[in-house]
Amino acid sequence: MKNIVTVSVLAFVFLLCSSNTLEFKKEYKLRTVVIDAGHGGKDVGCNGKFSHEADVALNIAKQVGGLIEKNVPGVKVVYTRTEDKFVELIDRAGIANKNNADLFISIHLNSGPATAYGTETYTMGLHTSNGNLEVAKRENSVILHEDNYEANYNGFDPNSPQSHILFALHQSAYLDNSLRFAEKVEREFSTKAGRKSRGVKQAGFLVLWKSYMPSVLIECGFLTNPTEEKFLNDKTGQSYIASGIYRAFKEYKQELEAMN
Repeated sequence: MKNIVTVSVLAFVFLLCSSNTLEFKKEYKLRTVVIDAGHGGKDVGCNGKFSHEADVALNIAKQVGGLIEKNVPGVKVVYTRTEDKFVELIDRAGIANKNNADLFISIHLNSGPATAYGTETYTMGLHTSNGNLEVAKRENSVILHEDNYEANYNGFDPNSPQSHILFALHQSAYLDNSLRFAEKVEREFSTKAGRKSRGVKQAGFLVLWKSYMPSVLIECGFLTNPTEEKFLNDKTGQSYIASGIYRAFKEYKQELEAMN
């Protein structure tokens, strides 16, 4: 009799746990997204002939957030900045972690030869080309504007390829979903926003380093290309870019929640 009771209790506990697990899975929702406008304040980022990365990134970031707030009820949008101010890279990730974000989107503009054009979306990972490394080195050089950056980033040297390799390993736990979202962003850019996609890439970005959730860094185009600079500063052009990121977010959210 005692054994029968014990088995019954264990069976009840198992069913209860299974029920709770299933209930938890059904209730999963993508609830919080953090949108990070790159650079700002004393750090203007890269420059075009008449515009700065920090300003263009902020305009696009606010449009993306506005579209999500308007069209996706139940999702909290958090911005790392909503004005022209300097935010340290480590604090940007800290904002995402503090808010228990489900996704971190960092928005940037690229620089290169005047003939270079197109979009790129990066996840944290090992750089596979010198081009990827150079983009990461440029974006990571922001820390030179910060006080005590060597202590904050464990002696990270933005000019050292070895440093980028070591830091790239951190986000591996979130890589699959980071890549999932990144691929959707680039597909939206190329198929619906009419932009040239340079693909999904990986490199060691400090802004993604300490974010404990799927994270991407989007290079929305080259300010050093005269044609793209005009497009990226035009209200319609910014709307195309922001709408592409928004649609990718909406599809990503729906896909993840459908897996429950």
